[in-house]
Amino acid sequence: MKRIFSDIAFTALLLAAATGLSFCFFHFGNKNPANITVIYILALILIALKTNGYLYGIATALFCVVAVNYFFSYPYFRINFSLDGYPLNFIGMLAISLITSATTTTLKRQRLAIAEREKELAEADREKLRANLLRAVSHDLRTPLTSIIGSSSSYLENYRCLTDADRLELVSNIKEDSEWLLNMVENLLTVTRINDSADNKVKKSSEVVEEVVSEAIQRLQKRLPDIRIRVSMPSDFLMLPMDPTLIEQVLINLIENAVIHSGSTEPVDLTICEAEDIVSFTVRDYGKGIDRALLPHIFEGQQLSSESEADGRRGMGIGLSICRTIIQAHGGTIRAENLETGAEFTFTLPKEKEN
Repeated sequence: MKRIFSDIAFTALLLAAATGLSFCFFHFGNKNPANITVIYILALILIALKTNGYLYGIATALFCVVAVNYFFSYPYFRINFSLDGYPLNFIGMLAISLITSATTTTLKRQRLAIAEREKELAEADREKLRANLLRAVSHDLRTPLTSIIGSSSSYLENYRCLTDADRLELVSNIKEDSEWLLNMVENLLTVTRINDSADNKVKKSSEVVEEVVSEAIQRLQKRLPDIRIRVSMPSDFLMLPMDPTLIEQVLINLIENAVIHSGSTEPVDLTICEAEDIVSFTVRDYGKGIDRALLPHIFEGQQLSSESEADGRRGMGIGLSICRTIIQAHGGTIRAENLETGAEFTFTLPKEKEN
């Protein structure tokens, strides 16, 4: 009902405006009714485009033909159906109305179908992400919890038999696994925050890139005090629209993966480059690289570390899946590739569009 009233009001307003404009042209310019007809045809097309169904276009066609006859054809302010070309004008306007209404109705239906399809695809992507997260969580959370329970049980049951070094090792293991679980919970809360939004987008504000990078490194150094990072970035002041907390999480995930999974003692390189429309962030290590069989699926949220590896409980999959979710929500891209020595992860963020 609200849509009907809106269409009626729009039609009436546009016809009134067309009539007023026609009077101005007629009394202060050329009195040729053909010029007036052009104004009404334009109003007819706009009404057919903006309203739903054929009724408004047909009614407008009738009004336009009568208005041209009554207001702008001699004898003025009288209906004269015997005017030359009158039936042709009426048929022409009616044809324009029907064709435009039919075309716009078809386009609206197509747009609606495309929107529904995009909504279904977005929901399918969310479901896939949830499934992948569930599979990753089943491993990434269960194993550290088992380790915490085992270490704490050993500590309590064998306290008197343990040396100070043994006790310190058990407590250190508990602390390390607890920090890993905390990081995992932060990642899960991050992806939930994005998925809860209506359009899978994030609220962005202009942030200083250098400050975001610095904050991410400081947070990571609290977790990994011995980490070494070489940062290279433009000397110019650089600002980007972003959610700083989420981008910090991406940087932390990528750098931490480079440190833990590369098997290298070399520092990790973080390189920031500015292009015309984007800014790229590249995290590079000098380790063993990524298994070629895993590389195509690296961002799918699956458990990617071999069960036999010493750090198998610390799979990259869930963190990288969340990185992709965050970057896509910012309108950017993310990719991974192997280099001659080590691996490289690069994500881009679009610059703020200038008006």
